Amino acid sequence: MHDHQHIRDLIQGQVDSLIALRRALHQIPEIAYQEQRTAERIRCELETLGVQHRGGLAGGTGILAHFPGGPPGAPAIGLRADIDALPIEERGDRPWKSKTNGFSHACGHDGHTAILIGTARVLAQLGREHRLPHPVTLLFQPAEEGGNGAARMVKDGCLNGSVLGPVVEQMYALHGWPSLPLGVVASRTGPMLAASTGFEILVHGAGGHAAWPHLAKDPILTACAIVEAMQSIVARDVAPLDAAVVTVAAMHAGNAFNVIPDMAELRGTTRSFRNEVQELLHRRIRECAEHTARARGLRADVQFSNATPITSNHPVAFERFERVARQSLGAERVRAFGDPVMGAEDFSFYGDSTKACFFALGLDEPSRRCPPLHDPTFDFHDGAIATGVETMVQLAIDPK
Repeated sequence: MHDHQHIRDLIQGQVDSLIALRRALHQIPEIAYQEQRTAERIRCELETLGVQHRGGLAGGTGILAHFPGGPPGAPAIGLRADIDALPIEERGDRPWKSKTNGFSHACGHDGHTAILIGTARVLAQLGREHRLPHPVTLLFQPAEEGGNGAARMVKDGCLNGSVLGPVVEQMYALHGWPSLPLGVVASRTGPMLAASTGFEILVHGAGGHAAWPHLAKDPILTACAIVEAMQSIVARDVAPLDAAVVTVAAMHAGNAFNVIPDMAELRGTTRSFRNEVQELLHRRIRECAEHTARARGLRADVQFSNATPITSNHPVAFERFERVARQSLGAERVRAFGDPVMGAEDFSFYGDSTKACFFALGLDEPSRRCPPLHDPTFDFHDGAIATGVETMVQLAIDPK
């Protein structure tokens, strides 16, 4: 058994360095499958620790690290951090602000990565003192934000023992959570985050002069009608007791004030907690788009992409998370997550192969209100790093 106070002392000795690392990563945000500098920094950290690892995964920027432990043939505990950023221009004047125009860590993956590096540092030290009770596998995963990097990590063999270490039997990951108090963790058994799918609708019309609209077929007007028609799907096609979302988040058409373009593009997302509801949403989006366009003499093409399953926590993994968190942090810092939310997470792909549990890490405090995720002013709270590391380390070494 490893002493809780000894682990806290090891973490405290790393906190300042981990804050510096987190802020350094914050300045170099890279979007899905382009996380080259981030991956290089992670590899350097692992090499310094002497931790066995393999890079070049999941399209090139995924990294798997492994710590031996337990008896021969024992399955591994898996811990994941997502490493990608978002195409969002950061606002604010903090010294560690993003140095890449148009990109930022507006979802806090810089904090997740720093926490897993901190976990690696502590596990390396504990492994030098005593053999770890389990093998432990760390996954530094690219492309969580819409790229389904988790699915590619699984496909590349990161869980089945073909890359490093044995089969991963249980998986855990955290996410900074702006509505939870700092120092608190929370999760729930069963569904926690929604299934999501992206959609793209291309409305094909006929361009022309804005002064003679009767000689053109205006795709902008039809695209607006499609958006309005789709608002009835959740209200009238989805059963009242089923939760669902259809959101059009981007609309692009034309580039001149006096020219009707020949095409308009709509992009958005669907969210729900049941596969049957997702299938209903897809069918009705296609019908609304195609039939609305046809009624106006235009054509609409609909494509769906980046389907992410429901993130549902396995009861065995959840019960282990809750017990370990209560023992290490104290019962007052472990909360029930409450109702599932419509956010989506590709961590769900790990749950298809392992007993998986996803948990939230509090970022909010009264003196420093935390902006919502994906807000241009969002910045991961450095005060949450120690709690994240402690929870991850204890999940890795708990003997049960």
